[in-house]
Parts: sequence; C-alpha cells; structure tokens
Amino acid sequence: MLTCMDLRQLRGFVAVAGTGTVTGAATVLGLAPASVSEQVRRLERGLGVTLFERTPQGMRLTAAGAALLARAQGLLDHADEVRRAVTGGRRRVRIGALEMLAAARLPAVIRRLAERHPDLDVDVSSMNRRDLLAGVADGGLDAALLLDSGLRVGGLGFGPPPGLDYLDVGEVALHLVAAPDCDTDTLLVTPPECSIRLAAERLFGPEVPRRELTSIATAREWARQGLGRALLPDFALTHDLGSGALVPLGLDPRGLALRLVWPRGRERALRDVLYALSA
Repeated sequence: MLTCMDLRQLRGFVAVAGTGTVTGAATVLGLAPASVSEQVRRLERGLGVTLFERTPQGMRLTAAGAALLARAQGLLDHADEVRRAVTGGRRRVRIGALEMLAAARLPAVIRRLAERHPDLDVDVSSMNRRDLLAGVADGGLDAALLLDSGLRVGGLGFGPPPGLDYLDVGEVALHLVAAPDCDTDTLLVTPPECSIRLAAERLFGPEVPRRELTSIATAREWARQGLGRALLPDFALTHDLGSGALVPLGLDPRGLALRLVWPRGRERALRDVLYALSA
C-alpha cells in the first residue's frame, strides 16, 4: 500500500497542507525546511502527480493533493494503530479548545472518556481559534472544540484551512448583559479573533462605541463594574445572572454552535471522542 510513499513523506505532506508553507511545516515537525521540501518532492515523484501549486503566498493543494489529504491522515492513523497493537502502547488523543470551553465543557467529556476507555490518554490544550484551526490542520491536534455558525466551518466569518469536517455537539446561548446600574452604551468586546467578537460585530453597527478588552473573562468583569454592555456566552454567566450582578438587556441574539472540527477522513480514529462529546 505504501510502496510509492512512506509515513515520513505523508506526515510532511499533511503538515505542509495544514500550515500552507514548507517553513511552517518544518517548525511543526521539528525538521529543516529542506528536509520537508524533499519529502514532498519524493512523494510527488512516487505518485507521479503534482500535489501542490507553489505560489508566492505559499503551497496550495492541487486536485490530486486534496484527494490525498482526504485519505492521508487515515493511513497515518492506521499505521499508528498497528504500532500500538504490536508494542502494546496506549492511544493518545489531543483535543484543543477555547480557554473557557475547556474549563466549562471539557471536564464532563474527559470523565466520560475515562469511564468508557480507561486505556485512552487525552491531552487538552487551551488556545485561541486561529491556533486551534492551525493545530488541527497541521496534525498538532486531533480535534478542536470551538464556536461557529452556519453550514460550514467558518460560517461565523473566519477562514478555515482546507480539509476539515465538523460535528455540532451543542449550542451556546448569547446574552447582552450589563450591571443593574450601568449608565453607558459602550460595548465591551473581545479581540478580533474571538468568536464572540464576530457575533457582536454582526449584531451591532459600526456606530456603537466599543472598548476592546483581552478576553471574555475581562469583558464580564468590566461589565460587572458598570463600565459597559457585553455580549457574553451562557457558560460565562451562570453565577452572575443568578446573583443579579449582571442583568439581561432584553436582546436575544441567535446562539452559536459548539462545534467539534477534525481533519476529514478521521471519523473512525476519533469515534470515541465524537461519541463522548455528543453524548
């Protein structure tokens, strides 16, 4: 099956496809860029096709490259399964999530996985959406949990890397809130790469005054202190709404999907994680 390609070449190909550059792939793999370039060239020669279009903006998949990407990770997963069967090694799954999702939603998932699959090790990383998507694309993460909308990855308004699939495992309600005595119309927003910020930009016009803060937690605290209004997810408001520290302002925006994304073709390898997240 792998007479015209080896696993190193496949890993190099997947990393280049995910990062979009040979340099980025080399950083992910811990190799010299020249080594990664040679892996890709040997893979192309072995298959007799061109996998990438080399452009000034980076490496762009050809139709043949896209077809291989849909199957390459499955081949790597199978090879890893064979290695574990022979060596008795434990399986490890790497999940990334937005920081507050990791705190609020992942503990229950980890418990379900531990109960059903005690032989499975799960690593969890917290990072912003851009790094989550890059990690899934270049193989640093097996799957990522993020917030999105629509019928495709990136429907909320961000650009995803190619070759991703998804499953919506829940919904996150959004609430526009403020302190009971707040007397300012300033909208407290998170950084531009945050999904909550994208939702806020869709909801409010450019004429609404804004103050950009560093995180959801900071926006919530500033709202508690009466420094403005904030559009916040339900998992960040459990205690504040119950205690009256923050009150809803009557606007009921559309919620966001709690979306699990992974490289297309990896459903079999990730079935345990998919089940635990959707249970």
